[in-house]
This record gives sequence, structure tokens and C-alpha cells, in this order.
Amino acid sequence: MESLLIWFIVIFIILIILLPYWFTFRKQHQLNIRRKEEARQLGIDRPRAQYPFINQSLCIGCGSCVLACPEGDVLGVVYGKATVINGLRCVGHALCEPACPVSAIKVGLGDVKTRDDIPLMSENHETNVPGLFIAGELGGLSLIRNAIEQGKRVVQTIAERNIKTADSQIYDVIIVGAGPAGLSAALTAKQHQLTYRIFDQQDVGGTILQYPRQKLVMTQPVEIPLYGKIEKTELTKEYLLEMWQEIISRQQLVIDSGVYVSGIQKSNEIFQVQTSRGNFYSRHIVLAMGRRGTPRKLGVPGENLSKVAYQLIDAQSYQNKNILVVGGGDSAVEAAIGLARQPGNRVSISYRKNKFFRIKKKNEDRCHEMISSKKIIAKFNSEVLEIKEKSVIIKTEKGIEEILNDYVFIFAGGIPPFQMLKDIGIQFGGESKTVVIK
Repeated sequence: MESLLIWFIVIFIILIILLPYWFTFRKQHQLNIRRKEEARQLGIDRPRAQYPFINQSLCIGCGSCVLACPEGDVLGVVYGKATVINGLRCVGHALCEPACPVSAIKVGLGDVKTRDDIPLMSENHETNVPGLFIAGELGGLSLIRNAIEQGKRVVQTIAERNIKTADSQIYDVIIVGAGPAGLSAALTAKQHQLTYRIFDQQDVGGTILQYPRQKLVMTQPVEIPLYGKIEKTELTKEYLLEMWQEIISRQQLVIDSGVYVSGIQKSNEIFQVQTSRGNFYSRHIVLAMGRRGTPRKLGVPGENLSKVAYQLIDAQSYQNKNILVVGGGDSAVEAAIGLARQPGNRVSISYRKNKFFRIKKKNEDRCHEMISSKKIIAKFNSEVLEIKEKSVIIKTEKGIEEILNDYVFIFAGGIPPFQMLKDIGIQFGGESKTVVIK
């Protein structure tokens, strides 16, 4: 009788411990199934660039990769196996890789031959046009660390070829883009005593310039040529820009800002780069541009008014204003949050879908907090019909609304510079013709 009682007690204790865990596990499992199906229907389960690939035959479903991902919502466990829930949220931290105890996950671009949004390149990031390289997010991989490493690697490849020119009018390398990839390439060129020229249609910083004030950028320890190692893993926009300015000043890098590159042609092993300041010549080209390209416009009346902008540089410049943010990505949400924190601002955000799908978990949480506290007015399932001097007309679920407005910020994505690359002769995955990468 006593032993039977002990067994009842043991079973009772086990049930108390295991049942809550089982119910929690089942609830999360069902949630992951619904989230994955929703993501599939919305087309957000597939990537824009890098992507977590999971070897299902190796995966043991422990969920370590899910916990390791700092973005949240990218991965989940369904039917005992890790699976991609929201591929668009993956930005390439790849922290899931070392977290997996059985090496079942790898973050990469997959088979680029099937992707029409990724230029075809060799292992050294050289395109099918000999002497023309791509570095940074234009090649598909995000993260500052990747950009710096690729910028360094492509110029090291150029230096190893030992093809220098005695003609002072022909550079060893021309770099298009002054973001992390382009600056790393320029520093490496100087390190190897190569003649170089670096152009950017904006200013130093590249995509970093588009970030809101005090935005935290995650990276991993990385070595910058002629500077040293960055050990910090979380940096602000301001810190990054100050660091680059310090490097530029210390190394006396010459950068041509505000110069637009309109075309590149190759003849007799020499590239002609057509810019807004004239033509320049080089033996090698490094394209270190971003994938954002030209901002996509709404195409509505009044969009040409001076109060309309496609990026937010400093939220603190706007106070006591009626502001509309258009878009549902991270840039739009971060801008809305930054503007809503300024004194007196009345901020609305218009998005054509019924909720945010493509944003980082931290941004989603912050934005929903501000929506709940009425600091941001969310207008889901809406679209802008017209922008006027003092108002904006919006179509919503409730009908046509006209709201007071001083400024409109549009974050509808960008038109990538893919056509220019194709005009140069660069080939992409998914093209029907045979590609030979030299």
C-alpha cells in the first residue's frame, strides 16, 4: 500500500511538471503552423536576399535556432522540425548556425542560378564581366560585417593580379558606393598602393544614412583595413558614421560625393565610367551600391510637393506637426516611432495590408505599444489617394478620409539598380542563357 502511494505521488508530480510543458508546446506548435501558413499565403516566407536553409534529415527539433535568432519570428518548430516562418525578416546574422547542435542549418543565398534577383558571381565576387566585381548587399547578403569583408576581399583579388597601369588617366580600380563595402574596398586599395576613385550619389555611409537617428545596428566583430578590429556587437548610426569619418580623415581617403554613375562600358580591357562629372577610366570596377535603388513612388497627385520625403534623417527636426508615414516595413515603422517620440507630433501610419508582416520583432513590439497608447494612429488596409498642401486624402475601410497634414514620409521600397547592371552585361540567376563565370 505504501509503495502504491509513492507511485501515485511520483506520477502526480510528473504530471504537474509535464502537463503544463506539453500544453505550452502544443499551443506553440499550433501557433507556428498558423503563422507558417499565413506567411506562405502572403508570400513572406521566401527571402529577398539571404535565407536559413535547414537540413530536415539532420534537424532534431530542439529549437536552439529559434531562440538564437535576434530578429524573432524567422524560425519556428513544426511537427518536430525547425522551419522558416517569415523568411523576409532574416537579415543574415547567422547566429542560428552555431546554435544548432547538429549543424543542420546554414544561412546563405541558396542556388543563385534559380534567382533572378541575385547577380551571378565567382567565389571572389567577380561577375561574368571580367574585372567587374560586386561587394556588399547588392550581391544579396546583408550585414555590415559581410560588406566590409567583401569589399576587402575583392580588392585583394585585384591586387593579386598585379595589373597596374602607368597611365595616370586610368585608375587601377573605380569603386561605386561609399558605404561599408566601398570604404573597405578603398582602404584595401590604399593598403596595396592601388590607384582608386570612389563615387557615391549621396554622402559617406551608404545605406547607413537612411537609418533613423540613434538606430542600433547589430554586427559581429570585424577587421577594418588600416583601422583595426571592431569588437562591439551593437552600434548606433551616429557611432558608425563618426567612425567612418575618423577613418577617412586619418587615411586621407578621397571620396567624390554627390556624383551619379549613369553607365559603365568596357573596351579593350578598360572600363569607361560615365558620371555626372564626366567620364573616368579604370582597369577594374567594384560595384558597392545598395539594393534599395531609386525610391518607389506612389504615383498620386501632390506627391511632388516639398513636404513629401522618402527618407527620414533626423526625427528631432519635426515637432508639433501632423505627420503621415506611408509603408509597412522596418524603415516606415522606425520613422513613425522616432517621429511619435517628438513633442507635440501627431503621427499616423498608412499601410495597405491588415497588419505589419515584414518588420523586426523589436520594431513590431515598440510600434504596437505606441499604437495602444495612441501615440501612433495606425490606418491598416488603407492607401493614399491625394496629397494636398495642408491635408492628405486616404482611402480606408471606413471610406474616404481627409486628415490634417504637414509632412508625408513615403517608405514604399525602392527600384533596385538591376537594369543598369544588366545593361553593363552582368547576368543574373534565372536567366535562360548559359553563363560562364571567368
